[in-house]
Amino acid sequence: MDRENLSVKNSHQVPWKERIAYSMSDFGCNTVFQVLGTYFLVFCTDTLGIAVAATTGLFLITAIIDSIDGVFWGQFIDRTHTKWGKSRPYWLWFTIPFVIFCIMSFSAPKFIMGSELTKVIWIYIGYIGAKILYSAINIPVTSILPSLTSNPQERVALSTIRQFFGNFGSAIFLPLTLPAVAFFGSVWGESNKGTKSAAGWSTWAIILGVITIIAMFTAFFGTHERVVTKDSQRSVPMKESIKAVKGNYPWFIIIFINFVYWGGFAIRSSALPYYFKYNLGQEGLGSLTLLGTTLQLVTTAMVPFFVKKIGKRNTMMIGMIGTVVSQLLLFMSEKLNGNVPIILIAISMFYLSQGLIGALIAVMLSDAVDFGEWKNGIRAEGFVTSFSSFSAKLGMGIGSMILSTVLTMGHYIESTGNNIHQSSTALNAISLGFIWIPFVLYVISAIALWFNDVDKFEDKMTSDLEEKHTRELGN
Repeated sequence: MDRENLSVKNSHQVPWKERIAYSMSDFGCNTVFQVLGTYFLVFCTDTLGIAVAATTGLFLITAIIDSIDGVFWGQFIDRTHTKWGKSRPYWLWFTIPFVIFCIMSFSAPKFIMGSELTKVIWIYIGYIGAKILYSAINIPVTSILPSLTSNPQERVALSTIRQFFGNFGSAIFLPLTLPAVAFFGSVWGESNKGTKSAAGWSTWAIILGVITIIAMFTAFFGTHERVVTKDSQRSVPMKESIKAVKGNYPWFIIIFINFVYWGGFAIRSSALPYYFKYNLGQEGLGSLTLLGTTLQLVTTAMVPFFVKKIGKRNTMMIGMIGTVVSQLLLFMSEKLNGNVPIILIAISMFYLSQGLIGALIAVMLSDAVDFGEWKNGIRAEGFVTSFSSFSAKLGMGIGSMILSTVLTMGHYIESTGNNIHQSSTALNAISLGFIWIPFVLYVISAIALWFNDVDKFEDKMTSDLEEKHTRELGN
């Protein structure tokens, strides 16, 4: 390696204390938002008793909003100049409002329980507010990465540690959710309602919200934006920001994958509680399988090793293929009358594969930021990375809408009672949402990933940009 590349590889090193602080950003986001993504639909139908068809409109509206708000947040970031930097302030400004709307999404105050309309209005306000403000705190998690270091390997390490703690949050709180709801429901005198306890859901949401605030504030106070460029010192106009994605095919690929993959993930996650409760008749096993999120920690920790050996794209491709195979194993278990060992193998394979995927999406977006500057001369971290949240949220919103539509077409019966049996068409609809729709979307994601070849020219791109930044700041 020549001296120029050596300087790049050793520049902008981030100390471990700051690495942990940065990882708290994903931990904080995942703490309550993953629970919202997995259980919100179940809360609406089985706790509030809202017709599943009513939620279809909610997911459609949020999908439309998600197609707009991410771009605006990205522009706000590119135009932000504070003593804390461009991205960090958003964790300070918007974390508490985000938490308030998340708590609202899992609350059922008495004044809304009188009619279907008031319940629907309440959840619409809470869910839409939570989704908009999630962009406000989550886009900076990605947009700040290129500003923390210009070292490609350091970015992989930072993203891996961040994803590790994000998965750790999911691994802790997703499996605990239903038992915690039942427990806090009994504390508030709703032991007869079990996991349908409105008081239990509200209490659990408040606890998760407090944890989220602590984590996001830790990220704010513990990180530092150290990569300074000419563009980072000025407000980049929208017209110039758009130039950063002109011909930027790595960006188009990862944004498309973000949309398709997370859409499938949202459908699968939301369908999981229904599948284990009604198709398998083992609601407790559904919560138990969420412990499989701990397996993500294993493969996430191994991402830097795999990337060093086979590159980012090939590492992520292994994860993509694993998710596809896991869905086929779920189908096999269904043909064997819900064979539990095969289900557990499939769930384990899914989470192991997920660990390889999640850690690298942010890194590939940082590559797209660099590629846009390398190719077009414009560096717009906020604009380029904002589409990550936009595409993921749009995919998840449309995915949730698809699931609610499929359940409606399958004549799913909403009930706040504990003894309810679904029709065969409803069970088939749940199976379609849990197994087959995600399977198709994972296959499409893997095909798209194949065309991302940044690994081939990354060293030259990084070296050229390092020279460019040094020259610009020296003038």
